[in-house]
Amino acid sequence: MSDVLFEITKDNLETGLRGYPVGYCPTSTVDPVNGLFYSGQPVEELAFRQPEEVIFLLYHGREPNKQELDEFKKDLANRSHLSEDVVRHIYQLPRQGHPMDLLCSALFICGMFENTNDYREDCLNLIAQIPEITATVINHHGGWGATKPSKPELGYMENFAQMLNIPNITPQLTLILKLFNILHYDHGGGNLSTFVGKAVASGLEHMYGSISASMAALAGPRHGKANQDCLTFVKEVLEQLGEKATAEQVEELIRKRLANNELIFGFGHAVLRVEDPRATVLYRTAEENYPNHPLVKIATLLRTVGPKVLKENPKISSPYPNVDAISGVLLTAAGLPYPEYYTVLFGLSRVVGIAIQIVYERCEARDGKGTPIVRPKYIFKPRT
Repeated sequence: MSDVLFEITKDNLETGLRGYPVGYCPTSTVDPVNGLFYSGQPVEELAFRQPEEVIFLLYHGREPNKQELDEFKKDLANRSHLSEDVVRHIYQLPRQGHPMDLLCSALFICGMFENTNDYREDCLNLIAQIPEITATVINHHGGWGATKPSKPELGYMENFAQMLNIPNITPQLTLILKLFNILHYDHGGGNLSTFVGKAVASGLEHMYGSISASMAALAGPRHGKANQDCLTFVKEVLEQLGEKATAEQVEELIRKRLANNELIFGFGHAVLRVEDPRATVLYRTAEENYPNHPLVKIATLLRTVGPKVLKENPKISSPYPNVDAISGVLLTAAGLPYPEYYTVLFGLSRVVGIAIQIVYERCEARDGKGTPIVRPKYIFKPRT
């Protein structure tokens, strides 16, 4: 690989470091045209695999054979059970506020009891434990009682679903949760939650604390909470136009919102210049399984009309739907009408990729020395 030099100008400052390479990502990459790849494989080709199979691929950089997959499943199952102390302390957390606050706190609690100060061990331990941590957080926050005993032999996401006390957890919803989980494991090395987690770990904070920080980064509306806000937008469109809305009515509504400087949620992406391939998979799943659901109908109309209108603005480089445009709609249609937990489900997934990337930066980068502590340069600018 040839060295690439960048001339830093004033225009490059205060831009969120967008586009500036700072390291390597061994797990995934996002191509503007071809989409998201896990270890070189298109995510849409992995979407309906077993979660453990995809986790193995991200962790080892290759697909497992049957024996390796069976052994990996057993290893995760053996690591998965939380101590009674962790569960008891999670249930003592206040239920006020967003459940992402509880998830961040629960990860710190887990670190107090489970941390081994070995990034490799704690990576696999946390990947195995995060389904029970998340289920416990959701059950406690929702007031749904004690979490059912973990049964990892059921499968990674099957176990998560059976631990939830949310009403009406059906086999179909379990399949949708599994699909959502796989599609959100990783997304390159520079998204906010991943970068923050690795930055905190660069100070040699342990895995649980680093992941807690990454979940705090994920919690905001510009990142993980976008799926919740997109669902709210689709519901608003449905409320205004009704179930029999036409493409023409949706187009008029979008144009009015743009004229009033109101946001159109669910469109655009920092890297992609095509429809998010994860969204494509979720749209197809929604249309195949819930074609008559009112929210699916509206989301489908927005998918058709939105890019047409947004393309008219030359300043918009990415007018296509992203994964958040449809993920919350699909979860609702599948029987999980609790959008406050969608970001938590995102976190349950993203822990996988972030933890594996932290292992690379702490244990493998620079011939095993690890990356140095993150320390960008800031230029003094007096207030005027």
